[in-house]
Formats: sequence, structure tokens, C-alpha cells
Amino acid sequence: MSVVSIPIVNKNYPMGCEDGQEGRLIELGKMVDARAREILDKIGPLPENALLATLCIVLADEIHNRPTPTVTDADLREILARIREIKNKLS
Repeated sequence: MSVVSIPIVNKNYPMGCEDGQEGRLIELGKMVDARAREILDKIGPLPENALLATLCIVLADEIHNRPTPTVTDADLREILARIREIKNKLS
């Protein structure tokens, strides 16, 4: 297990992750930092705990409101055809 220091609005937060996932965690941290800074630009200064709570609610709302991907019958037929191709190649 690795520990990566993630800066969010000028404060570092040590975060644990599996070995090899450090780069991904750093990129996610940059996204969170950018979003936190956007919030501060709109609302103004907030205490750390209020900022983090606001950030969590904003991100949860964005996730909740994402459109749900739909799968059509045509998509399923295409997937089935690919599975059959692979099966035939393996036979």
C-alpha cells in the first residue's frame, strides 16, 4: 500500500492507495482541488469543514444527476455477435 499526499486548496491530505494507483489518485485529487476552488470562487471563503462538506454535496449531486446510459436491442445484438465471433475463433 502506498500513501500519496493530495493537495486540496493549499492543504495536503495523505491518502492510502494500492501500489500502482498513485497516478490515478493524484489525477482525481487535481479534479477535486479544481472543483473546490470553483466553489470558493463562487461562494467565497469557507472554513475547511464547511468547504469539504459543500464539496461532497456538490459532487454527490453531480453524480446523482448524471444521465443513465441506455442499452438498446441493437447494442445487445452487436455484443452477442461479437461474443459469437470470439467463440468461433476459440473453437
